[in-house]
Amino acid sequence: MSPRLHPPFAPRRLALALAAAALALAGCASMAPPHETPALPVPARYAAPDTDAAAVAAAGTGWRDYFNDPSLQALIEQALAHSRELRATALRVDEARALYGIQRADLLPTVGAQAGMERTRVPGDLNLTGQPVVGSQYQAGLGLASWELDFWGRVRSLRDAALENYLASDAARHAVTVSLVAQVANSYLALRELDERLALAEQSRASREESLRISTRRVEAGSDSRLHLTQMQTLLTQAQALVAQLELARAQQAHALDLLVGAPVALAPAAGRLDAQHMPRLRAGLPSDLLAQRPDIVAAEHQLRAANAQIGAARAAFFPRIALTGSLGSASAELGGLFDGGSTAWTFSPSLSLPIFNGGRLKNSLALAEVRRDLAVANYEQTVQQAFRDVSDALAGQQWLARQRSIAQQALAVQTERARLSQLRYDHGAAAFLDVLDAQRDLLVAQQQAVQVHRALLSSQVSLYAALGGGALAPATPPTEPHKPDTP
Repeated sequence: MSPRLHPPFAPRRLALALAAAALALAGCASMAPPHETPALPVPARYAAPDTDAAAVAAAGTGWRDYFNDPSLQALIEQALAHSRELRATALRVDEARALYGIQRADLLPTVGAQAGMERTRVPGDLNLTGQPVVGSQYQAGLGLASWELDFWGRVRSLRDAALENYLASDAARHAVTVSLVAQVANSYLALRELDERLALAEQSRASREESLRISTRRVEAGSDSRLHLTQMQTLLTQAQALVAQLELARAQQAHALDLLVGAPVALAPAAGRLDAQHMPRLRAGLPSDLLAQRPDIVAAEHQLRAANAQIGAARAAFFPRIALTGSLGSASAELGGLFDGGSTAWTFSPSLSLPIFNGGRLKNSLALAEVRRDLAVANYEQTVQQAFRDVSDALAGQQWLARQRSIAQQALAVQTERARLSQLRYDHGAAAFLDVLDAQRDLLVAQQQAVQVHRALLSSQVSLYAALGGGALAPATPPTEPHKPDTP
């Protein structure tokens, strides 16, 4: 006769078994492949020179330090507070964080309290006494749900994948923030460009209206020709058409800014504001610096790590799964004897499952995980290449747009002097008014082009700021606070 196990030792045995399983889990190794950052598929340096000793690092320059216009700062703050796209991105971060918390909880055993009462009646023809039997059973205790012992790292690989997805979503949120800041800044600069061009067109229209008024009175007095009058009307209609065109463009640009900010924007037209935009020069550094500065590259790398972790989970699925289920409590036929001595009840049910035939499901799951890893590598490399192009384009824009602005300013000075000399020669009868007409037309075009090139140069600085990461990237930290128990 085998010796009988005394009930008080059963909980101790169960606790020892759980402790041994926890120790075994601590030594488990993941079956995920080691993460290797792909080599940069771009040149080691940018083509445009970057030798400005006074330039500052983009990673340490926040948007409030980079954009000094108070009106623009207020618009950016409003956009960050009301942008629907940014709000949706933040919600996706919260979603990924919750999914990570759920996946992490699978590593820990689920213990719950349970209590129950069962009352049964057995008919007489189903028992030996021939009389109906009514019985009761009361029980209370703690139960351990089916807890997988993660010997092969499957659950931990899924947890790691969820963590990387969470970090990737947070980096994507930062990328959307940088993009939104750049879009608002460019939209604001475009609006101020139109204000300045509109002011120049209004000045030209007012000047030509006055000239037409004088010419009309001269024609009426017989001291001027009607040909001169029609030429003045041509200049005026040119200016009027440009004013109408710029008014439409400004209204559309204001509507676009409203959409970006997420609320109506009341910005009165202001001339000359482009000259007030002073953004610090940025140091581009090396392409390898983008790996830590560009949030979209950071997100792509986290997605690559998540894909590696999914491979580990797919590999571990080929191995047996061991799960523990148990309970510890008290049971009695009478409610009053539920906690009496000798009423201890416990169960301990380990289980093992081994896949034998599944129609190739596990093999194809592993192949799918490996293909998705390769896709993540391709996406990472493409993101790096796009980042390199963005920085290169912005650097080239700064270099050549600065040259274009210098040329445009020289051309404006030449056209201004030409218009003055043409008017002077006409006033002294040494030239036809056609020369004045051509000079005035070219002067207005030169004025408009100078403002456009200036705005394009400022936009290239905004583009470089965004291409370099738009300020320091604050990495997300996984949640570490203990999860509160679920409540109904």
